[in-house]
Amino acid sequence: MKTSVLILFLAISAMATAQVAIKVDIVGLKNNKGQVLIGLYNSENHFLKKVYKGNVALIQNEKATATFENLPAGEYAISIFHDENSNGKLDANFMGIPKEDYAASNDAKGFMGPPKYKDAKFQATQNKHIVLKV
Repeated sequence: MKTSVLILFLAISAMATAQVAIKVDIVGLKNNKGQVLIGLYNSENHFLKKVYKGNVALIQNEKATATFENLPAGEYAISIFHDENSNGKLDANFMGIPKEDYAASNDAKGFMGPPKYKDAKFQATQNKHIVLKV
């Protein structure tokens, strides 16, 4: 019995300290202008408000790639947008509708607003490769 408890404790401890990498490939960009801004989120409260980790990917052949390394295993969501004019923000029209292409993990889409965390979240218990199409 003691051995089983010890093994279970060690397994849980190993999972809690496991480090993962998340590779993000962005495809379907309409041109090579600007850059792609990538936000990695680790909580519903911060989704699309405050990134846990951010990255900027350069565009080549209408594709971009970025990798987040040394992350604790857990739950995450990703959002990206094609910052065509490199001004560091998602440009929108007077009604708030984005003028620049964007995407979220799990191909999450918003209805009358941005995508929801519950639709974009995924588990990263080992290294993960995500492809986002804009």
